[in-house]
This record gives sequence, C-alpha cells and structure tokens, in this order.
Amino acid sequence: MTQRSLAETLTGAVVLVVAVGFLGYAVANTGRTPVSGYPLHARFDRIDGLAVGADVRVAGVKVGSVTTARVDPQTYQAELGFTVQNTVKLPRDTSAEITSDGLLGGKYLALVPGGDETMLAAGGTVTITQSAVSLEQLLGKFIFSVTNLASEKGKDEKGAGDKPKAPPK
Repeated sequence: MTQRSLAETLTGAVVLVVAVGFLGYAVANTGRTPVSGYPLHARFDRIDGLAVGADVRVAGVKVGSVTTARVDPQTYQAELGFTVQNTVKLPRDTSAEITSDGLLGGKYLALVPGGDETMLAAGGTVTITQSAVSLEQLLGKFIFSVTNLASEKGKDEKGAGDKPKAPPK
C-alpha cells in the first residue's frame, strides 16, 4: 500500500513540474512582450477594445506596442502612447488606425506610413487617425435599416390594394 502511495505522489509531482514548465513557457512566449523604441502619441475619438500592451504594426508586422491609454479631460478624446522600434522611421504624415485581427480577434494599432520626407521625432504625435469601428453599432444600424425597409415595403403593398389599377392600353 505504501508502495502505491509513493508512486502516486511521485507521479503527481512530475505532472505538477511539467504543468509549471508549460505555464512558464506560455507566459514567456505570449507575443505581448514590450518592444523598446522611441515613443509616439496619437488621439482618437474611441479606442474600443484596444488595451495597453497591444501590438503596433506596420504592413502587418509588429514594430511596437501600446504603452499608455488615457482620456484627455478637455477634449474627451482617447490619447494613446506607443513605442516604435528605433529601426523603423515614420514620415510625419503617417496615419494610425485601430483595427482587429478578424471578427473575434484582438485589436491593434496599424500605422500606415505617408510620403513626407520629414520623419516623426521621438515624442511626436501622429495627427491622422481613424478610430475603432464598433461591430455592435454597425449591426444595430443594419438591423434598423432592414426594419425600416420592410415596414416601408409593407405600407406600399397595403396602400396599393386601395387604389384602382389603370386599364391597359
């Protein structure tokens, strides 16, 4: 009986060590590691779902991460702080948009470089921005427009029965 108890205890200990190893590996390789580089800023009307630590990408490649998110008390706009790798120099007319990996994917900050010859300096601000698109609002507008279209069609069909038809010529 003690032989079996010792074997079960050792097996449990091995399973725990392996589980802790997998957990450590998962935490170390989540892809949410901060990227060092120079800081930049941008202002948005809304940043729905974009969190500190989210990726900053150029052409789909991660070049930085979001470091801060706050609301400006005067303008009520969201202010983002983010870093970009030192090797990536961005033109002054670069645009920033909040987008997602897909329907259920996480949000990230996409930078689209412009054509200006002057580059953004550390601490600079990206002035051309596009806020996050809310899927819930889009669906609500779609449902509202379909409902209105159906009710208008119903009124037209109901009213058509009251009017006499013109004789064919």
